[in-house]
Amino acid sequence: MNNSKIKSKIYHIIYGTDTLAGKTFDVALIGFILLSILVVCLESVPNYRTHFLFYFLVLEWILTICFTIEYFLRIYSHPRPLRYITSFYGLIDLLSILPTYLTFFIPGLHYLMTVRIVRLLRIFRILKLTHFIQNAQALKLALQASFHKITVFILAVLSLVLIVGTVIYVVEGPENGFTSIPLSIYWTIVTITTVGYGDITPQTPSGQIISSIVMLMGYAIIAVPTGIVTVELSKTAGAHNYVDSESFNCNQCGQKLNLTANFCSNCGKRVNDLS
Repeated sequence: MNNSKIKSKIYHIIYGTDTLAGKTFDVALIGFILLSILVVCLESVPNYRTHFLFYFLVLEWILTICFTIEYFLRIYSHPRPLRYITSFYGLIDLLSILPTYLTFFIPGLHYLMTVRIVRLLRIFRILKLTHFIQNAQALKLALQASFHKITVFILAVLSLVLIVGTVIYVVEGPENGFTSIPLSIYWTIVTITTVGYGDITPQTPSGQIISSIVMLMGYAIIAVPTGIVTVELSKTAGAHNYVDSESFNCNQCGQKLNLTANFCSNCGKRVNDLS
């Protein structure tokens, strides 16, 4: 078997889901990902780490080596390796194996292997959950359409946080725990997000009034980006429904066609003969 045939066979196993070997590989990959995440989570428990650290390390390295081999096989078999390497899944695949090797230089970094959970996004393709994929695409389009509005909104919030942080620093001062403007900005962010850790609290009546106003503003600030994304989602859903209402399916092959079509773009059957 020559090199091209080997690459083609590996490609259909790794990237394809329409064969028994491809489905088996994908299901095994999902199992390995879930197992590796479970191992990392269990290792972080002090009692388990004390008694089973050796076994955890062995499993982590076995799984990481398997993922490393898989990563290089994906590069080797892909028709355009650079495209895979720079793709979303390619970067996630790389990030899922790097933490283990980087532990030689930065101890404890292997816990970041939980990024492997993102690889489970492939489950939608593997199980052919088209409705999930379509909904994810709609959300992606809505977020892209909202990007500029949300960016402007975040910049406005950052400006507000800076101003309020400076004001509360002047009003309260170091004697009440607001020892610097950066620390006061931290308090403003914590308060405006309605979290309120309580590690720093205004002591003067003026500071408490400002705090109350900031907390009330927090509810409005949380609602704004939600509304922006919701509007864009509605637009996306409306456009999708419009396209659906302006189309029909070919009786011969099931291909979706526009109402103005004269022939089926898939099987070539004349539209007038579809009825």
